[in-house]
Amino acid sequence: MDLDLTGKHALVCGASQGIGKAAAQALAAHGAAVTLVARDAAALAAVRATLPTAHGQRHDFLSADFDRPDGLRALLATALPTLPPVAILVNNSGGPAGGPAAAASTDEYLETFTRHLLCNQILVQAVLPAMRAARWGRIVNVISTSVKEPIKGLGVSNTTRGAVASWAKTLSHELGPDNVTVNNVLPGFTRTRRLEDVFASRMARTGATRAAVEAEALAEIPLGRFAEPHEIADAILFLCSPAAGYVSGVSLAVDGGRIRGL
Repeated sequence: MDLDLTGKHALVCGASQGIGKAAAQALAAHGAAVTLVARDAAALAAVRATLPTAHGQRHDFLSADFDRPDGLRALLATALPTLPPVAILVNNSGGPAGGPAAAASTDEYLETFTRHLLCNQILVQAVLPAMRAARWGRIVNVISTSVKEPIKGLGVSNTTRGAVASWAKTLSHELGPDNVTVNNVLPGFTRTRRLEDVFASRMARTGATRAAVEAEALAEIPLGRFAEPHEIADAILFLCSPAAGYVSGVSLAVDGGRIRGL
């Protein structure tokens, strides 16, 4: 299987921790030069120091706040011309606070759509000219299994993730003629800070203990355990690789069998 990304430049968002960090490490291990994107510059510098350079590649990072889309657009306009053309884009950003959909304010919906859908759009528009010029590109969006089955207590997240999945499917049709693939990875419960936040929200909302909340989540997973970030990163790596050249428009669940539907 051809997973070699030597000579490719990947822009990986949410790369200061969790799935984004693991994805950056996996792509770099297979030859990609990686530019890390997140808010915390110090954390990004620490992650960059962990990235392998056995293929002679150089790694960079950009500090960006996805709650300020105009700032992101300006940053990309300044930074991208100084970097190699982007061949791989991994869209990944932290989810919103938990709670029922009916109780969420319009500001919560607007903030989450901005962080996920609008910033994803800004990123795609920034990197697409280089992908089209090279007639090669990979766009992978890290979303959620809520695209297939809404997750209890994550009303705003469920809504936004579905919109991102529909946007990505539309893009896959539009960009296929340019040899640019667009796919989604749907992580199940994964040992990240986001999972800790979701559990804390459930505990606060229900009064349940941490052990009870974790046991309830594990009971939904046929494999009986939570994913590790590197397991999600392996799926991202495949979709970014030459081996996945004929895979586009899919939403790939990496969830231990949690989703019950086909």
